Amino acid sequence: MNVTLPFDLVAGWLQQHAVLPLLYALDLMDWEEISFGWSLFAVYGLAQVIIAYAICLPLERWRPVERWPDQKAVSVDIVYTLIARVGLLPLLTFVVFTQVQYALNGWLADHNLVAPTLERLVPQLLGQPVLTFLIYAIILDFAEYWRHRLSHIFNWWYALHALHHAQRQMTFWSDDRNHLLDEVIGFVWFMAVALLIGVPPMQFPLLVLLLRLLESLSHANVRLNFGWLGERLLVSPRFHRAHHGMLAAGVRSVNYGAVLPWWDMLFHTADFSADYAQTGDPTAEEAMATGSYAAQQWAGLRRLVRTVAP
Repeated sequence: MNVTLPFDLVAGWLQQHAVLPLLYALDLMDWEEISFGWSLFAVYGLAQVIIAYAICLPLERWRPVERWPDQKAVSVDIVYTLIARVGLLPLLTFVVFTQVQYALNGWLADHNLVAPTLERLVPQLLGQPVLTFLIYAIILDFAEYWRHRLSHIFNWWYALHALHHAQRQMTFWSDDRNHLLDEVIGFVWFMAVALLIGVPPMQFPLLVLLLRLLESLSHANVRLNFGWLGERLLVSPRFHRAHHGMLAAGVRSVNYGAVLPWWDMLFHTADFSADYAQTGDPTAEEAMATGSYAAQQWAGLRRLVRTVAP
């Protein structure tokens, strides 16, 4: 039984009735060949949102850390999620990554060079796609730890990243609550590492979707930890909540790991305390916490300008 068939059918319908007419209207039919791939991963992104909703919402209702009578701020986070996982993110991860990798491989071929892959570095991985996929995920998660940590170290970068920390009503929707400039920096970083280690084009969006799904769980508003051993194998909602605590906002933060806590343990930034901290950034202006999508983006830009201006 082909489990991907329903996704293929929906992606085909999306391509025929939405993507191709849009490309034709914009005189971009040169992109027709990869339009199905983008449509497919947009469908995967929507499926990921549905899965995250099905898993995280019952958990949040079961044992919430906090309850709020007004959840307007959460509704804005839903907008971020739909843009990042169904619209913008699939477009970037598939179209841009594919085109950059094709161009890079062409340049290497013109200079009689071979593109790097894990299988060439470690021949034992040939014929082991699942193991290779997991190693790619571990390497990318390590890179994400340092991107995240650096976004707290550099003041100009944190001026953008503060938007993510400004949320005082953190839920599983909050994972994609990022400034657009911060999102672009993160994507370029992630893509550069993926190109460096030779992630295949069709695996790149899947890796992004898998890692982001796990990150959704870590942001959930739920009293949940994985026990002494589990907390040291996978980032839990309790572990990541410490990173979003008001006292941890800014440079002196903890628990930077996105999916794996190993890097925090290795570089001494792990906090395994049992507390469920109150989330938010007291240095962020109110628009960053409770404003509309546009107001939050503009507030982040203003903070960046104030940070870098003389």
